[in-house]
Amino acid sequence: MKRILEWLPMSVDGRVRVIAWIYLATQILLVGTGGLVRLTGSGLGCPTWPRCTDGSFVNTPEMGIHGVIEFGNRLLGVVLGLVAIAAFLAVVRLRRSRPDLFRIALLAGLGIPAQAVIGGVSVLVKLNPYVVGLHFVISVALVALCTVFVFRVYTGNSPRVSAVPGWFRFLAHVTAVVILVTILVGIVTTGSGPHAGDANAPRNGLDSELLQHVHSWPAYLTLALTIALVIASVALALPPRGWAVLLLIIEVGQVGIGLLQANIGLPPLLVGMHMVLSCVLAAGMTAVILNLSVPVAAGTPTATPVTTGTAAR
Repeated sequence: MKRILEWLPMSVDGRVRVIAWIYLATQILLVGTGGLVRLTGSGLGCPTWPRCTDGSFVNTPEMGIHGVIEFGNRLLGVVLGLVAIAAFLAVVRLRRSRPDLFRIALLAGLGIPAQAVIGGVSVLVKLNPYVVGLHFVISVALVALCTVFVFRVYTGNSPRVSAVPGWFRFLAHVTAVVILVTILVGIVTTGSGPHAGDANAPRNGLDSELLQHVHSWPAYLTLALTIALVIASVALALPPRGWAVLLLIIEVGQVGIGLLQANIGLPPLLVGMHMVLSCVLAAGMTAVILNLSVPVAAGTPTATPVTTGTAAR
């Protein structure tokens, strides 16, 4: 035990950075496999919880491919739990020097068992669309939280100062709110559509075609606001400009997939891509918000802001 404790990082090193990126990637990957469960009609492949069947924690051959897919998603949830533990251990000895990383790792780690319980409840209530929607909302929140974790790993916890005009900060936060509304309306829209996760799963009873149009309104507004962010940040050479451009690229892809899937009958592959990109979109918007301020270096007004390039390194 002592040797293990001595091995744990005493500072933010390469191990912490790698774990942070794995944490974020695994959160997004779990959304992808969750989408696979739903889009293949495997939502009740394991008809109970926490066991897969009344007599087994794992799927059985009699359950077929649906059991394999649903159990595989549960297994990835376990992997994510192990990654969360690794992230917490990676910063546990930094709790005094980097309390921000400690708190984020703890909060994100607590979100995972909460997700597992909500996922279990969704199975027990036969995939009620509102419970399934809550499951997705928390996934988006955890992706955003892991994005903050990655950001903090690279930027430290020194005091920060605003690096953008007040109107730009306001515009960025309005964009974030509209993105949240877009995702929430998308969840309700999905709850009215054909991909329920099981042939007998209930739908929310709302007009799916109407909701698709309603969903597009905040999506187009998001696109317009992001274009404004890109133009302003590039013209004024503001720190978030790289992330704003990346956010715009994500949105263009998301809008394109949304239009395509709506016009060719909601094929599962495109719906799954749309779900995953929603989480990537949340991560990109979080990165823009985080880069509205820059650290204050000792003896100087501001420090070099984080850009997409420095974060990648």
